[in-house]
Amino acid sequence: MVHAFLIHTLRATNAEEGLCRVLYSCFFGAENSPSDPQPRSAERDRLLRKEQMLAVARQVESMYQLQQQACGRHSVDLQPQSSDDPVALHEAPCGAFRLAPGDPFQEPRTVVWLGVLSIGFALVLDTHENLLLVESTLRLLARLLLEHLRLLVPGANLLLRADCIEGILTRFLPHGQLLFLNDQFVQSLEKEFSAAWSH
Repeated sequence: MVHAFLIHTLRATNAEEGLCRVLYSCFFGAENSPSDPQPRSAERDRLLRKEQMLAVARQVESMYQLQQQACGRHSVDLQPQSSDDPVALHEAPCGAFRLAPGDPFQEPRTVVWLGVLSIGFALVLDTHENLLLVESTLRLLARLLLEHLRLLVPGANLLLRADCIEGILTRFLPHGQLLFLNDQFVQSLEKEFSAAWSH
């Protein structure tokens, strides 16, 4: 099961100004700890999740930077591009890493990430999930979000489009469940989403 999905900023090197920012995050299910003597308040739970997502985003950014440096891409241009330029998602850097218990989640988790220019996408999931299925799902989600939200266009405001993101997640990652999707079913879900979104 997928426990969380997030979109965040990426910087090419540590020398760049600015901090890693979580632009959008979504949790599926709740993480309850049997060791908690009392249930957390809604505000405390929200702050904890925010901290967890920022910790994941920072680790993804570090992995992205290491991969870029290892490939010899020290000065990658991460500027937004025009909407007419196609994004080659099959060439986008991606990876996976494991989170130990307590760092930052109570249970061990796996993170699968994808870096598209200045935007990072990540899924936080159980450690036993099929990583090939997770990667293909993440690439599909990234493609749909880039197409429908025009994330790489200068001035795109992700915060105002949360309903569109949730519509995509509801269809392609319902309640955090990974789906085995063939091309025909993906096209049918895309048509359904486009029809619902146009109203």
